[in-house]
Amino acid sequence: MYHTIYISPIGPLRLVSDEGGLRQLWLPNEIEEKICPQGWKEDADFSINRLIAARLDDYFAGRRVAFDDLPLAPHGTPFQQAVWQRLLTIPYGEISHYSIIAQQMGKPKAVRAVGGAVGRNPISILIPCHRVLGRDMSLTGYSGGLPIKRALLALEKIAYRP
Repeated sequence: MYHTIYISPIGPLRLVSDEGGLRQLWLPNEIEEKICPQGWKEDADFSINRLIAARLDDYFAGRRVAFDDLPLAPHGTPFQQAVWQRLLTIPYGEISHYSIIAQQMGKPKAVRAVGGAVGRNPISILIPCHRVLGRDMSLTGYSGGLPIKRALLALEKIAYRP
């Protein structure tokens, strides 16, 4: 694995990738909590890390609204992968709800399982779990903390109920 720190307006992010694509994006609180395993190589010049950093520059500057051209390669169960694929369909500046995602997947009773998969998304921001709100438009949990979620929603001009 190749990793690097990307300095963003919401704090430092760790990009973790290999030849297959971006595997993880650690939010600021995760950088504080996690330790890179032995054998990982710090490399800001690794091609995927450079590409992701450039796309994040564009996102935070308001010039990029989609990431469908990126080599995203998160590890997860087939169900988690299906939920993360569904998250990728939520357009910039729009939101969804856990129940809607469950219905779209043909599993309307799997709302809690969808919530669990959303919470385990290893590539936050690029797989936009911050765009998932409660049915009443309230903020729900976010692995990076609610202040980060609020900042991302503000960047995309998404209204929510405080």
